[in-house]
Amino acid sequence: MNKKIAANCYNIGNVFMRFISIFISAIFFISSLSVLGQKAQITARDFHEYIQFLASDSLKGRKPGTPEINVAANYIRDHFKEAGLSMMGEAGFQWFEIVTDVSLGLNNRFLVEGFDGRLKKDFIPLSFSSNSSVNASVVFAGYGFDVSLDSLKWNDYQTIDVKNKWVMIFRADPDLDNADSKFIPYGDIRSKVLTAKDKGAAGLLLVTPKALEKEDKLMPLAIENNEITAGIPILNITRETANNILKRSGLNTDTLERFIMNKKVPMSFETGTVVRATADVVQKRAKTANVIAFIEGNDIMLKNEYLVVGGHYDHLGFGGPGSGSRMPDTNAIHHGADDNASGTAMVMELAKILALEKGKIKRSLIFVTFSAEEIGLLGSKYFIDHPPVDLKKIKAMFNFDMVGRFDKEKNAISLGGTGTSLETDSLLRLLEANLSFKVVHSSDGYGPSDHAAFYSSNIPVFYFNTGAHTDYHTPFDDTDKIDFDAEKKIGDFAAACILMVDTLPKTLTFKESGKKENSNRSGRKLKVTLGIMPDFAGLEKKGLGVDGVTKDGPADKGGLKKGDIITRINGMTVGNIYEYMSRLQKLKHGMIVNVEVLREEEPTVLIISL
Repeated sequence: MNKKIAANCYNIGNVFMRFISIFISAIFFISSLSVLGQKAQITARDFHEYIQFLASDSLKGRKPGTPEINVAANYIRDHFKEAGLSMMGEAGFQWFEIVTDVSLGLNNRFLVEGFDGRLKKDFIPLSFSSNSSVNASVVFAGYGFDVSLDSLKWNDYQTIDVKNKWVMIFRADPDLDNADSKFIPYGDIRSKVLTAKDKGAAGLLLVTPKALEKEDKLMPLAIENNEITAGIPILNITRETANNILKRSGLNTDTLERFIMNKKVPMSFETGTVVRATADVVQKRAKTANVIAFIEGNDIMLKNEYLVVGGHYDHLGFGGPGSGSRMPDTNAIHHGADDNASGTAMVMELAKILALEKGKIKRSLIFVTFSAEEIGLLGSKYFIDHPPVDLKKIKAMFNFDMVGRFDKEKNAISLGGTGTSLETDSLLRLLEANLSFKVVHSSDGYGPSDHAAFYSSNIPVFYFNTGAHTDYHTPFDDTDKIDFDAEKKIGDFAAACILMVDTLPKTLTFKESGKKENSNRSGRKLKVTLGIMPDFAGLEKKGLGVDGVTKDGPADKGGLKKGDIITRINGMTVGNIYEYMSRLQKLKHGMIVNVEVLREEEPTVLIISL
């Protein structure tokens, strides 16, 4: 027999025997599952108790960095202790630092030829503005675009020199009434800031056009989901303030806006006016914690392998602008009963029940409730970057996020990540045969929750979810809307899933699954993609961290690896996720690009075909 054919046969035989072994084990497991022991019963009453406390008024929405979320953390940690789990981290806590708020410093100034601007009346710095002073002349640069595509060519900088000057531009774009406008991918502020920086601007003045906002008011100072600053001062000024700058030109913002919108051509010029201004934004920082405990396995060979059972316990506090609330103008407790007291309660109940069944457990189980999920999946990212055990020893992750609002009409739950191991779909179907509800499989490993960080580390994931609803991220997501009986049934199913994976003789075989495309901040998909999972949390300060690479995608074929830090694309700097997205907007399908990366502190240049 040909050696290659023989090798293939051997490999196929190995895979076949692996499946046979797993399925025999699974069938034996199911036949012996005659429920958990009599003492180890999941109850709707327990879910009600946990959720009622976590979603109570006294915890004020469990916002990261507040005393109230620390009360929740202590409650969860004490529950783990009482259940007999062993603590991990610092007495059950894994602390990390976050930015919780931004405020205006004492040194904000705006002076222009006899006009002394009033803070919050005439001007305001943006939350991601760098703190610095600039005394320079002002150049008007239309909408601040530099786009050169077959479908759109527009350069507001073509006829002007903005080096070491203030650049004044309009927000948004000159085609606001067109839902399919070609400007949409380039209209976000971060893109415009990056373009101005590339041209050498010393600072940026943003004016809100009348077509975008009839009232001449300033933008609110709203915190973003990370601490990345712009690198130059960014000030939002009123149209009245802008008109003071434009006096010498004989023009005003209304005239300029109408001209550009009607003619659909750039309009840029030197204003001849000097502005002396200072931006001063203060970031408030605080510590928050993941809560971590574990049950040690009993199998001498398998107990050094781990399954993670997790869900986030933070929420939006009192809401407000920039919080993620769907009612940002309403200042009220966002209770987060479903999102995600329900998932936290599931982790707590599973910890309690499986601790009572610890004699059956082979692999060790880590139970973790993550903080700061709502501000960028920060807790799970920190866990992956600072794992309490060897990351390679974590063999699967079970994530529970919004599992309390069961839709009786659909009679189904969603289970994501079913394509992230070769065996998951088949194993689940063995468990689903006698369920009173349907389980809708979704193969994608990525998603807007804490399992994403595990998937990007090549760990099979199971993402339990009962779906979105109109109370999501509003003050109305409260305990009285939770279906406790349905959550008990989901809990029984989840316990069976965890025990089945825990007792398999072989670990699950990781498989890459799911799209890794990312949308820009306008909600439009990028025209091209490298095929990576970027570091959305913005924890890397030297460039954009690569948390995952799509198999056989452009980045993978070009040699990009997980852990690389992208610093430049085609010679243009990439300092964070926003700059990365902006760079991609200007690339075309089929282009060959140079991507400069830091790999273990060593600079490397890769050639990637898009």
